[in-house]
Amino acid sequence: MQAFVSGKKRVVVSNGMCFSKDNLDLGSENYRDVPLIPGLSDDVAKMCLALVPRASFPSMGRVCKKWRYVVKSKEFITVRRLAGMLEEWLYVLTTNAGGKESHWEVMDCQGRKLSSLPPMPGPAKTGFKVVVVDGKLLVVAGCALINGSLVASSDVYQFDTCLNSWSRLEDLKEARYDFACAEVNGLVYVVGGHGVDGESLSSAEVYDPETGIWTFIESLRRPRWGCFASGFNGKLYVMGGRSNFTIGNSKLVDVYNTQCGSWSGNKNGLTMVTAHVEVGKKLFCIDWKNQRKMSVFNAEDETWEVVALPLSGSSRAGFQFGKLNGKLLLFSSQEEAGRSTLMYDPDAAPGKQWMTSEIKLSGPCVCSVTITA
Repeated sequence: MQAFVSGKKRVVVSNGMCFSKDNLDLGSENYRDVPLIPGLSDDVAKMCLALVPRASFPSMGRVCKKWRYVVKSKEFITVRRLAGMLEEWLYVLTTNAGGKESHWEVMDCQGRKLSSLPPMPGPAKTGFKVVVVDGKLLVVAGCALINGSLVASSDVYQFDTCLNSWSRLEDLKEARYDFACAEVNGLVYVVGGHGVDGESLSSAEVYDPETGIWTFIESLRRPRWGCFASGFNGKLYVMGGRSNFTIGNSKLVDVYNTQCGSWSGNKNGLTMVTAHVEVGKKLFCIDWKNQRKMSVFNAEDETWEVVALPLSGSSRAGFQFGKLNGKLLLFSSQEEAGRSTLMYDPDAAPGKQWMTSEIKLSGPCVCSVTITA
């Protein structure tokens, strides 16, 4: 997308189409009543905009208020899907040498590095969670460094991947860190963790992007922290971590039925999980005790299998997962010179599932998410 000045009018060129500032009515307060593209119905105009490459979305959002409203909407993702134009991008949070600073790296569906995100507002954090909903990246709560002290945080920041900008959402009802967090059916859930005084929590909350409001849901039957969560088949699975009512780490799985609004449980979980990612209907996990294998949870029958990692050396070397195009990525979470990124294809024939990826990060991986828009 390009812009140039013709006389006293600013003209915007997008995907081969030209519009003057007057026609776009940039300053109108009633921008929703103005046509997206003069001479076309809004439905047809949305299909035209959906054909523009994703990298141009931030520029599209600056054309006028109505284009910005459309580009950031949930509906636009649906239109892009119908047009066969969805693009999957990988967002990886990496640290520099010494782990004192971090930044988000962005890669396209081919693994080519595109850019870095603008810095997230607010204080430095640890113990936070990252989740994706409606094509947007949310950084939730954690332990914030304020005036030299670590304090449990309730703030939530959202990165709009289409407009390339951060904004602050409504705070959690209860500040927390080292908690579980996942998206299920378009809603974001947070469970357990530690509170402002370091106490272990059993409370749980849900965020509805449509209303922008956090709401308490039924609490766990016991406090739990250091855990993680995943969503399958309309249910929230909380695994790993510790509980006040267990010695050591817990194998208990807390399952929240989002339709009934109630918890149930079983003892078919893992304990000290350091990395996890969902690919299709399966959950891939790496356990702290042995980073040379991954445990794979099948949500259809709730069974586990073990897959060996093609790695040598210390079994305590750290890794984090990523995913791209239905394939699993294995990033180093430590400063290791020469460590390649491995890729696992769950649909490939046995013996051909592992390969080396050309993706290279600038530093150790903290976490990653995949966003389709």
